[in-house]
Amino acid sequence: MRPYQNLSPWLICVIFAAMTVSGSVLGIAQSANPAPSTLVTIKNDALTRSGFEHYYDADYDRAAKDFEKALAAHPDDPAAVNHLLSAVMFGELNRIGALDTSLYSNNTFLDQKREYVLDPQVKQRIQELETRALQLVEGRLKRDPADIQALYARGVTRSMQSTYTGLVQKAWLSALGNAKGSREDHERVLKLDPNFSDAKTVVGTHEYIAGSLSWGMRMLARIVGFGGNKQNGLKLLKEAGESDGETSVDAKIILALFLRREERYAEALELVRTLTATHPRNFLFALEEANILKDSGQGPESIATYRKVLDAAKAGAFHDPHLEFASWGLGEALRGQREFLSAAEAYDAVGNYLRADAGLLRRANLAAGEMYDLVLKRELATQKYEAVITASADSNEADRARRHLRKPYKER
Repeated sequence: MRPYQNLSPWLICVIFAAMTVSGSVLGIAQSANPAPSTLVTIKNDALTRSGFEHYYDADYDRAAKDFEKALAAHPDDPAAVNHLLSAVMFGELNRIGALDTSLYSNNTFLDQKREYVLDPQVKQRIQELETRALQLVEGRLKRDPADIQALYARGVTRSMQSTYTGLVQKAWLSALGNAKGSREDHERVLKLDPNFSDAKTVVGTHEYIAGSLSWGMRMLARIVGFGGNKQNGLKLLKEAGESDGETSVDAKIILALFLRREERYAEALELVRTLTATHPRNFLFALEEANILKDSGQGPESIATYRKVLDAAKAGAFHDPHLEFASWGLGEALRGQREFLSAAEAYDAVGNYLRADAGLLRRANLAAGEMYDLVLKRELATQKYEAVITASADSNEADRARRHLRKPYKER
């Protein structure tokens, strides 16, 4: 079964329209000699450039500090607000473990009842920045409805609102509304300026997603404004990735995810490896390389890569790594190679990390129990199943655990 094959299409719209492995979809067009109305970019502002360097290294705290300074120097600039918003919001999403792509690899995401609890002060800050960005943008658009940079900036803010309302609040209709608004803003930008490469990231993402739906769902998507074409979506993302805009990294990440879905693993792996080379301190980039190797059927290579990632993380090579993600992936890779006892040990390791969320712990305990059953360690298996039920008696994992308590797990 292909990765993402069963993922709810509407869920994909929410997640990937506004979220990537590293963080957000951002950007403002470049200009060698910016006019006074031009917004701050990596090309015309040193603090913004430094902020993005930290951002793509997943050092969100240092990125936020640079973006704070840039905003202080440009208090009426919606792009400066968006940059800070991205660092604050995605730094918090990374802290709570919401950025691992494996969380969204199938429909179980909708059933896991995973609730992310944000720090109240950070939550308030996110809402304040969203409001400030939209107010600044609307002021510019009242003066000039065809202000390309303002339209683009509003699309960026709406895109991040889509991520926040979808992932954190689970308000799917609201998230879809924001995603639709973001696409419409960026489509208008491209009509006004076809060379505005950053706007191709969101539009290309939506094009691919809508083009991947079944015939019936495509018709429904067109009715609500989500029409698209897979190949055109990939083309737009490739163009955005090859540009030197602020979204080029984001476009590469999303393109790699979609190529992975298309089973074009060699291309996806090449893209991700360019990212790990340029941003070696980003844990999620390194983890994604291991994920692609696993999904492509390169079991031994993926096992070696997961272990390499874990060793590097323990040695301090990454900013704020979520080692539980790598342990889970390692367990999955070992399971695929029928190294059941080693897989159980990897699943068990997930519980050693304090930041592992309840949903991942349930999945890991259930999987560990299944592995112990396969190596005839029934007592250990029973302990794992009971832990799943104790943690959440009404979860899908608990239902499976009860079945395994009645009858030991066997591979199909």
